[in-house]
Amino acid sequence: MIIALGESIVAFGVGAEVDLTTSMFVAIAFGMALICSVWWAYFDVVTIVAERRLVRAAPGREQNTLARDSYTFIHLPMVLGIVFMAMGIEESILHLDEHLHTVPAFALAGGFAIYLLAHVAFRLRNVGSVSWRRLVTALVALGIVSALAVGLITYEVVRFADARDRVRHELQRDAAAG
Repeated sequence: MIIALGESIVAFGVGAEVDLTTSMFVAIAFGMALICSVWWAYFDVVTIVAERRLVRAAPGREQNTLARDSYTFIHLPMVLGIVFMAMGIEESILHLDEHLHTVPAFALAGGFAIYLLAHVAFRLRNVGSVSWRRLVTALVALGIVSALAVGLITYEVVRFADARDRVRHELQRDAAAG
């Protein structure tokens, strides 16, 4: 987890290869705030409680299963979420003068949602309770990403209706001819 978070901060350095402008400084500050929040969410309480539960678990099968579930299966989506967020942050910093393209935008918001959902699963597996605030935040992030995706597709369907129709009819003609 430390490596993934550290690599996220390296992404800021990659993104900030040019002169530091006010907008770049603001973008870096927002990115740092996001990464620091993710760090806090992970290391504040739940991880400490999970570690204590693992140490106190019955040695052998129970302890192995808990460790496997928590630190392999559940950590993988947490790390992937952080990697996606870092990609979104880096692309945001690299292209401050442009609108954020679809993939980096989804990576940024979706990565955060994936991280939070995995963290909720980690807490459920180790503590036996659900953080409803984190679950709702993840669902809101996914809702925003979904709304953006539907908006994009709707726009493209309407804006490029004629071109889409031509492509479909050419495909049908090619199939009939071949």
